[in-house]
Amino acid sequence: MMGVTQYRQVDAAAMVEDASPHRLIQLMFEGLMARLSAARGQIMRRDIPARAKSIGSAVAILGGLQQCLDEEKGGDLSRNLRDLYEYAQQRLYRANVDNDVGALDEVVDLLGRIKSAWDEIKPEARS
Repeated sequence: MMGVTQYRQVDAAAMVEDASPHRLIQLMFEGLMARLSAARGQIMRRDIPARAKSIGSAVAILGGLQQCLDEEKGGDLSRNLRDLYEYAQQRLYRANVDNDVGALDEVVDLLGRIKSAWDEIKPEARS
């Protein structure tokens, strides 16, 4: 099993190294949604340590997305995304503390919309 983990780490590192800035954001959203999906299952199974780890990783990814924002160039859009990411982090905190699937689902819905919009950006507009 150790070899599989190492392979995944090397594969992920290679994807990140070769990725465009647009693709890096996509990868962050993909990782975020995977952690949120895992957390939902862990809440349902009452797997508290795994739930805490998944939600902690999701919060860290949201922090990374916040760091990518350029409020000078992005203006109101960047500020609105920052506020949304902060709200999502607060809701994830509640989901973690209260085993609240509803709070988790709310974040999945909100951020799923942002991810979908990001995925729809045409290649020629990705610079």
